Amino acid sequence: MTELAAGPAPRSGRLGRALAERGADILPVTTVALLVIVIWYAAAYLLNTPQAAEQLARKGITEPGFSQLMTEAFTQRRPVLPTPDQVVVEIVTSSTERPVGNVRNLITHVIATAQSTLAGFVLGSLLGLGLAVGMAALRPLERGVLPWIVASQTVPILAIAPMVVVVLGNLGFTGLLPKAVISMYLCFFPVAIGMTKGLRSADPLHMDLMHSYNATPLQVFLKLRLPAALPYLFASLKVAIAAALVGAIVGELPTGGQAGLGTRLLAGSYYGQTTQIWAALIVASLLSALLVQAVALAERIVVRQSGGAR
Repeated sequence: MTELAAGPAPRSGRLGRALAERGADILPVTTVALLVIVIWYAAAYLLNTPQAAEQLARKGITEPGFSQLMTEAFTQRRPVLPTPDQVVVEIVTSSTERPVGNVRNLITHVIATAQSTLAGFVLGSLLGLGLAVGMAALRPLERGVLPWIVASQTVPILAIAPMVVVVLGNLGFTGLLPKAVISMYLCFFPVAIGMTKGLRSADPLHMDLMHSYNATPLQVFLKLRLPAALPYLFASLKVAIAAALVGAIVGELPTGGQAGLGTRLLAGSYYGQTTQIWAALIVASLLSALLVQAVALAERIVVRQSGGAR
């Protein structure tokens, strides 16, 4: 009664609580990030020290001090493990020195991989949704198809990717499509499994109520099964978009293309450019996080539009 009499909390109070909750979320993430950076520098020092000591010895410094050794270890042109600041400099310079569209510009590679990822994600999501609807509606279809779906994910993607490229290449399909198909192969599985479980998660009492109203199967699907499956769907889509990115990068390795983060990684490994490899890895991680956040944003919009509380 006291709370009801007091009415809703002031807006400034709600804003303060929201900022406090956001701060509570950011602090652990920042702490872990700082810890990772410290460990990274320590690992870079340990791994680069032998190479740095050899270079100092060539300069006549046979007994270098700790500061000399650390400076040399952290400024190697081709280090065994580049430091975080070297990776950041590589990302910035390779993104700004040349115009977007140039094969030496990192953003060009990001755009190419993002296109393959999104194409594969759309194809894989549609395939997964189609399989889930079929398996949720027909038990015999689930018993016949599900074992093959699970078995398909036991085949290594590195073995399938070259075959997909060769087969589609012989059919005249090159460029984006082979990479999108490889990406689709990885991302349809979580959507199919998650959505099947979600479509069957509707409350049995609500199902009986719909049947008592003589609702058609389509009405039951649209008004009960589909809303109940939304949390499962978006959780699956977040996994699927990250898997689609992995598939796109793997698909770029055997295609011999000029653009893509996979191509960038391959070129870096050929020429021993470890800084370039790490820059591509970090950018791929950032791209994955961005895509997952985009799915999370779509989830909030859809759930809000459907009257959910999330």
